[in-house]
Amino acid sequence: MVEALESLWADLAADFYTCFIEKNRWKYLTSGLSNTLLITFFALLIGVVIGIVIAIVRSTYVKNYKEMKPGLGKKCLAVANWFCGVYLTVIRGTPVVVQLMIIYYCIFVSSNNGILIGAVSFGINSGAYVAEIFRSGIMSIDNGQFEAGRSLGFNYVQTLRYIVLPQAFKNVLPTLANEFIVLLKETSVAGYVAVRDLTKGGDIIRGATYQTFMPLLAVAAIYLALVMFFTRLVNILERRLRAGER
Repeated sequence: MVEALESLWADLAADFYTCFIEKNRWKYLTSGLSNTLLITFFALLIGVVIGIVIAIVRSTYVKNYKEMKPGLGKKCLAVANWFCGVYLTVIRGTPVVVQLMIIYYCIFVSSNNGILIGAVSFGINSGAYVAEIFRSGIMSIDNGQFEAGRSLGFNYVQTLRYIVLPQAFKNVLPTLANEFIVLLKETSVAGYVAVRDLTKGGDIIRGATYQTFMPLLAVAAIYLALVMFFTRLVNILERRLRAGER
């Protein structure tokens, strides 16, 4: 039994050396991790911008369309709301890996910047989900806040900017942080378009060493550590927000 355990340990140590120490193959994981975090961060920024715009359009349509006077503004709002609805249906109804491949092979076919393409692709995908997060946040704000803004002399846009959106952002911040965690895991398919993310780094090691267990275990462990770390930050954020409401 002892000899079997010693043999197993020796084999694991040899595999570890081959996969990570020999020829500095561990650098594939560190560089891949860096690219994964970059893609996730900028994708979330793009998603937040898209999501806020769509959430404003859709919530404005629900709250004000019936009361608006006929005219160009009402028609433009209807068209914008229709376009946003189509965007949400298409993006949420198709796999993210298919969207990534369309953007890489059809739209940015002449670009070699995989990180940029990944950030744009995942940002467009994330925007559809962030839009619903922000829309629910805006809709949760009492209509009295809009009336209060108008009583202060603000127009609708100023009321949104200075009164409604700050409150909505605070309400959805924990959910938005969870979206970052989901997005972090979704970027693992970036390797489909030759982006050297964390998963692709592990795949390169696997192809070079013909070892499968050790590289995949390392990739899974790193993702797990990241998710646990960011989940802990989200929990701390939620506690502080609840404490600030008291």
